[in-house]
This record gives sequence, C-alpha cells and structure tokens, in this order.
Amino acid sequence: MSFALSPHFLRRLALPGACLALALAAGAGAQAAAPEEGPGGRSGPDAPLVVRIAHGGPLSGPIAHLGKDEENGVRMAIEELNARNLKIGGYPVQWRLEAGDDAGDPGRAASLARMFCDKKVAGVVGHLQSGTTLPAARIYNECGIPNITPAASNPAITQAGYDDTFRLVASDGAMVDALLDHAVKTLGVRRVAIIDDRTAYGQGIVKLFEDAARERDVQIVDKQYTSDKATQFSSLLTAIKSHNPDAIFFGGLDAQAGPILRQMAQLSMNNIRFLGGDAQCTERLPSLADKAPTLRNVTCVVGGSSVQNMPGGPAWKQRYDKRFPGQYQVFSPYAYDATMVLAQAMLQADSIQPEAYLPRLRGIHYEGVTATISFDSQGELETPAVTVYGYATGERKQVHLSGR
Repeated sequence: MSFALSPHFLRRLALPGACLALALAAGAGAQAAAPEEGPGGRSGPDAPLVVRIAHGGPLSGPIAHLGKDEENGVRMAIEELNARNLKIGGYPVQWRLEAGDDAGDPGRAASLARMFCDKKVAGVVGHLQSGTTLPAARIYNECGIPNITPAASNPAITQAGYDDTFRLVASDGAMVDALLDHAVKTLGVRRVAIIDDRTAYGQGIVKLFEDAARERDVQIVDKQYTSDKATQFSSLLTAIKSHNPDAIFFGGLDAQAGPILRQMAQLSMNNIRFLGGDAQCTERLPSLADKAPTLRNVTCVVGGSSVQNMPGGPAWKQRYDKRFPGQYQVFSPYAYDATMVLAQAMLQADSIQPEAYLPRLRGIHYEGVTATISFDSQGELETPAVTVYGYATGERKQVHLSGR
C-alpha cells in the first residue's frame, strides 16, 4: 500500500532527513504513532499515545463564566474518553486538554491559535465569540488543524470556505428569523429600536436583524451604539425612550444586557420588550439584571435545544452538575459534543493526524448529547434547532422550539 504525506503533514512533522525517511518507510502506521513534534506522541514503547485537544475561549473578563462553562464541557468529555481505555493505531490513548484564555479579544485569540498550531494539537474546540473565532479559524486553516465552535454564530465563520472549520449551533441568520417570527406573530412587535455593541458579533447580528425586519415590515425607529466594555446606558436609553418603541433589540452580551435592563427599570421603561441573541440568553442574566422588573420582558434566542430537550441532555446535565456544581450556563453540552465528535473522527480514521481524520469529520454521523450531528458542505449542522426563551418567571424558560 502506498503512503503519501500531504504538505500540511510535512509542515507539522518538520522532521530532519533521516527521520523523514523512517516515517515514509513506516507507512500508514506512522500516522497513529506520531512523534513528539506531531499532534500526539509516545515517550516509549509502552507509553500511551497522547492526543491533545485544545479549547480556546474567554476565561477572564466579563464573560468568563461563559468561557469556563464551555471549557468544562471539553474537560468532561476528555475525562470520559480517558475512562473508556480507547486505542488508536493499536496503542492506548491518553486524551489531554490544552486550555487557553483568549479573554474575548480577537488579537489574543489569534495569538492563542498560533500557540495551538506551534504545539501541534490534534484539534480545537472553540472559540466562543464570533469576533475571536473569525481570526482564529483562519490561522487553524493555515496550519491544518480542524476546529469546531460550540457557540460562535456569525455566518461569515463558515462562509469563509475553510474546509476544517465546523459549527455545532445554528447561525445568527436562523436565530434572528426565529426570534423575529415570534416577536411579530406572538408579541405583536412592530416598532423596534436597536443597540449595537460594535463587536463582530453585535454588528453581524444587528445587520441580519435589520434585513429580516424590513422583510416583515417591522419599523426600525432608532439605532444607538455602545461597546462591550460599557456599563452606563442611561443616555442612549433616554434617546430610545423618546421614540416609543415596542421593543429594543440588543446586539451584545449578557454582561451588558444585565445593566441595560437595570437602567431601563430606573427610567420606567418597564413595558418595552427586550430582544436579543444567544450571547445574552444565559442562565446568569437574571442575576446580572438584579431581577429588575424589565427582566420579564426579555425574549431571546439560542441556536440549539434547551438541555432538557436534548436527546441526552437530562442525564448529561446530572453528570455535569455533579462534576461542576453551579457552573452551568449555555454552551458546555455543545463543547462536550464537539470534543466527542473530534475523538470519534480520529477513532474512525484510526489516526490522530488531521489529514487522515478530517474526511471522517466532514462525513460524521454522531449521536450526540445535543443532537444527531452531521455537517453540510460548509461545516454547518444539517438540521440545526433554534429555541426562543423568556424570563417572565425570573428564570430562563423555553417558550418556542423550531427546527429539529
């Protein structure tokens, strides 16, 4: 059987001449028993094959709770994989988490991606935000590392055409459509003001909302701008109030949505709906809003099912809460499934080399905790679900499920 090394594989090995000759002579088995310079390694004939799966996300900053929850999902999957005593290429596998903090900053995300490339990890789960995922995905593509985002929803991530980038949640387009359909048909929303936080996520989802609103004859009565570092919103809320909207659509994170809701209550804006995407639609939003009366007017959307409605969700959540009590937010089950999907592709290929397992990843059909996972040609889920949530009871509760 012939054996050819791709350019990505040659760059990743970076072997001197004699070692390269040995690798060529070893044939396909060299893929599984990779040297230390590759995505895994063995320190001796009886040592396990080390497989490093990386996670990149915000472990510091205002949304560190979301990043830690996502990392917990990866960590939980790694621990369960190690408990299964799996083998690749005939060797026992030791799965390891390579964790990194991008602090929610695109520049730090790019630096972290380069570090993961230098370490030649076998695959990456991340990043959480669209603004960090976009630059990181380009770098992973350049060094040939498959990566799956469990959370980032900007359509541009998969539209970039990288054949090694995948997404486990619905895109912003699908979420905005579901949110607006519910807002118009169920809530009677016709006049909307917009707050844009100017991040890649905010700008992207606001543009989609504006386009979808025009198609439904929803009037945009005002548009204000802020940042993902802001804490004071009274002046822009006062300007919005003068336009008497039915609802405010916020393109931003829960860390800002909470203070906005508190300050809306202070301005007696208690009858205005507050709409938003998945970045504000978290378990922590009630505490961030300090249970302000405006919280009951929140309607938001998440690309996926509630954990109670996921195929394996209830049993998985029990394990998660036992391992990480009080830390559940939104994206950990998707991060868990992303890790398991990477591992399944490697097991099917009997190799941890991206060149060998990437085709298996593209054609995967995996019964996950969140859903049955398979990807289309762009790396999107073939049948994504979208859930609309409300906080009328003071806690996040599902009000509508579309898709799967």
